[in-house]
Amino acid sequence: MKILFVLTYYRPHVSGLTIYVQRLAEALAARGHRVTVLTSQYDRALPAEEKMDGVRIVRVPVWFRISKGCIMPRFPLYAHRLIAEHDVLSVHLPQFEASLLGFLGRFVTRRPVILTYHCDLQLPHGLFNRFVDKVVFVSNWIAGQLADRIVAYTQDYAEHSPYLSQFLEKVRVIPPPVRMPAVDPKGRAALCQAYDLNGRVVIGFAARVAAEKGVEYLLSALPLIRERIPNAYLLLAGPYQDVLGENAYFRKLEPLIQANQGYLKFLGVLDPQEMANFFSAIDVLVVSSVNSTESFGLVQVESMLCGTPVVASNLPGVRQPVYMTGMGQVVPIRDPVAIADAVVEVVQHRERYVRPRREIEAIFDLEVTLREYEELFAAEMERVSGRA
Repeated sequence: MKILFVLTYYRPHVSGLTIYVQRLAEALAARGHRVTVLTSQYDRALPAEEKMDGVRIVRVPVWFRISKGCIMPRFPLYAHRLIAEHDVLSVHLPQFEASLLGFLGRFVTRRPVILTYHCDLQLPHGLFNRFVDKVVFVSNWIAGQLADRIVAYTQDYAEHSPYLSQFLEKVRVIPPPVRMPAVDPKGRAALCQAYDLNGRVVIGFAARVAAEKGVEYLLSALPLIRERIPNAYLLLAGPYQDVLGENAYFRKLEPLIQANQGYLKFLGVLDPQEMANFFSAIDVLVVSSVNSTESFGLVQVESMLCGTPVVASNLPGVRQPVYMTGMGQVVPIRDPVAIADAVVEVVQHRERYVRPRREIEAIFDLEVTLREYEELFAAEMERVSGRA
């Protein structure tokens, strides 16, 4: 089948949403489907069109940005043309253009409209950002009315999300696409040597540095952890400098970073093999997210696949990987003391929280995710065809 994915940011931008769509698009292309991604040309250095790993990528020129939103006057023309060329439209929310896409799919091109809802949108504080939040929510709500089905990561998140809870009759839960290479022992050893990790208890963080990730609470927990585990060290993997829309947040973190200087290191963006080695090298991963812009946390499953347990915030969806596997602890949000206590507990009794890789693979099977998307797309194509 011919599948069109639409999302605001795609590779080389790094976020949980872009990684999700990249994995899904590339895996479906590898199974013989014709896959196109329509996205923004958020960086003018990026080509307007290219093919990567079997996926055609079409980028719409961006005139300017409002916060993290891209203003693309030519987007409707691109969208109409590409939707008409494909069998099914897969829209990934939150997205400002969602209502337009829903209208074009349902009424103009008569294509099935499948939404995948990744998270609620909560921009940084400010009156204008609250206005943008509302505008995007309304656009997404209209798209929800027009959509044939809506994919959610977990029932837990669907029932608690202000958005998804309004469309539960349309929601289908499909586990997220998880793919993690096996650990390279030599690469792991090199990482440990490069950052002098041998003999240390290593706490990991794996995400871009953004306000919703609650990095300040992890940084505040580090001295408390070191009181009980003096050789504790924090490694942070992911974008941290000039992260889109997060420069003010990083400046806010700088006093805490300075206070912990000597006990932490930012690694920046790592490739998939480097991430596997990173997860294997740490003793525990902390997901300290603070709000519903985090709906699951793919890095938790990736860490578990590499044998490393997790301390995760007690947020709908985010708590599910720990609950499903037993491989970690769930803690209250915005609570450095609780983070510290859980990290110490997991580190000191690590054998209680580690499960074999095969058990995690059985719960989060990429083949199941791909098959369920294929079945959903095919069923909606048949239903929409009958409706027409």
